[in-house]
Amino acid sequence: MTNEDFKAIADNIPHQPGVYRYLDAEGTILYVGKAKSLKNRLHSYFGDKKHTQYKTVLLTRNASRIEYTVVETEHDALLLENSLIKKFQPRYNVMLKDGKSYTYICIKNEPFPRVFFTRKMIRDGSVYFGPYTSKHRVNILLDIIKKLFQLRTCTLNLTEGNIKKGKFKVCLEYHIKNCLGPCEGYESLADYDQKIEAVKNILKGNLGGVKRYITDTMKTYAENLEYEKAQLIKEKLHAFEDYQSSSSVVSTTIRDVDVFAITKDDQLAYVNYLKIVNGSLINTDLQEMVMNLDDDPADLLAFAIPAIRERFDSVAPEVIVPIDIILPDIKLVVTVPKIGEKKKLIELAEKNIDYYILQKRRDEISKQKKVSSAERILTTLKKDLRMEVMPMHIECFDNSNIQGTNPVSSCVVFKNAKPSNKDYRHFKVRSVEGPNDFASMEEVVYRRYKRQLDEGNPIPQLIIIDGGKGQLSSAVTSLEKLNLLDKVTVIGIAKKLEEIFFPGDSLPLYINKKSESLKLIQQARNEAHRFAISFHRDQRSKNFLGTQLTNIPGIGKVTSEKLLKHFGSITRLKESDPHEVENLIGKVNTKRVIDFFKEYEED
Repeated sequence: MTNEDFKAIADNIPHQPGVYRYLDAEGTILYVGKAKSLKNRLHSYFGDKKHTQYKTVLLTRNASRIEYTVVETEHDALLLENSLIKKFQPRYNVMLKDGKSYTYICIKNEPFPRVFFTRKMIRDGSVYFGPYTSKHRVNILLDIIKKLFQLRTCTLNLTEGNIKKGKFKVCLEYHIKNCLGPCEGYESLADYDQKIEAVKNILKGNLGGVKRYITDTMKTYAENLEYEKAQLIKEKLHAFEDYQSSSSVVSTTIRDVDVFAITKDDQLAYVNYLKIVNGSLINTDLQEMVMNLDDDPADLLAFAIPAIRERFDSVAPEVIVPIDIILPDIKLVVTVPKIGEKKKLIELAEKNIDYYILQKRRDEISKQKKVSSAERILTTLKKDLRMEVMPMHIECFDNSNIQGTNPVSSCVVFKNAKPSNKDYRHFKVRSVEGPNDFASMEEVVYRRYKRQLDEGNPIPQLIIIDGGKGQLSSAVTSLEKLNLLDKVTVIGIAKKLEEIFFPGDSLPLYINKKSESLKLIQQARNEAHRFAISFHRDQRSKNFLGTQLTNIPGIGKVTSEKLLKHFGSITRLKESDPHEVENLIGKVNTKRVIDFFKEYEED
């Protein structure tokens, strides 16, 4: 809808309060809004004013026409706006961002009800308390309930008929005094329901009545000379008083109220909710709201309050807010305090928002630093190595064959400038005898990327070879066989002077010793060396052990491997029970092993 389209209808729009609707060409409602003056509000969308919010521009661009309804009062406009938003769910209206999975405490609708934690609300007549945004607080509540009241946790169907028929037997919970055994009729339904009422009062924040119930029970036991039971109740009373003292008492004069504060920035509004019951803060929540069009804090708050109160099942007769607002429920008392305890509650809610925004910004900065650090290093590396693409995926190879035995190689993988340990691989060199680094490197590079190609796995942007021109040339030979040389950057790093070699270039590249890109190359090289050395040591140990065992007359390779796999070392084999060895390799071979070790020790 253009400015010219609006000018054609502008003269007919009244100055009265009402609700307006933007519709697209198909007649779908895009946005519903209310106004004290329809003419003034609608005029604000058009004219020479440039809108800073892109969604406002989109709305006016996508709308084909405007409809409006005139009402008597602004309050009537609010009621009509709410009902239309709920009915049509317009695309551009304010939406509460609510991706959380809230926690509830459920009192199950059943004989001898269970009390437990849940994330799902089932409409079966059960009573739910919450939602709680802190699972820690839920655990505290459930813990105090468990200490104060011995409630059942089983899922048995404890109907009167089933109990009378003796279908159930008490379980361990009864014997450790966590349950009073209603399944066998040891506790009456009336007594159990009395405890459930006390639980409900705790969850509602009505702590005074619960304390009286516990105190009266303790006195009754004492009057009946049941001092042990009275002492147990006294201990429960102390636990309850500890919980009561740890509750956030915010006022001794304010009883049941809901407190709301709002702060906004360029794109979001933040609404903090404090639920006060009997002067105690029993729940809190903070909602982010996307500001599409209604950037007036009063409108945003008026939209959020009914939704939040409904979610938290609030029946408080009064809401405390920082600014004048009109709410759909005309019976609800709206207070805008200037001084006193109610003003302090608003300040507390605003402080919560400030802390939330501060933490959110710190988290964003922290994430940006992590991302920018990796990007900075990789950008420098790309520039230093004259690469065409960012080396997001790097692989580095190293050989290990100390004294020419057990030649092995390693391949370590770095992704986004960080080691990806799960992608590390080691290789036993198959086709090379003795200490031949060049041939070993040629074999393992070929095996690595032949398999990657066969399995359709990604090829790195950068391959680092630990060694000078010789090792690099061997790797290049394998890459050429696989037609990969033109698709990757491959370099060699010589350890002495940290020289970087490129294929076909006899002159090395020297990167600044303080450069982050050189440090990343060194880190990959050192990690490949460490991984190769550790694998080589494992292989030498196994081979040494196997060689010792095959020196025993009559013990061949198969028997040696059995012993090696089972015991892992000569020491454990020597210290083992002969019957264990016999069960593994037989009586004759066991005697050969024992005799060999005896003879070896005597020598």
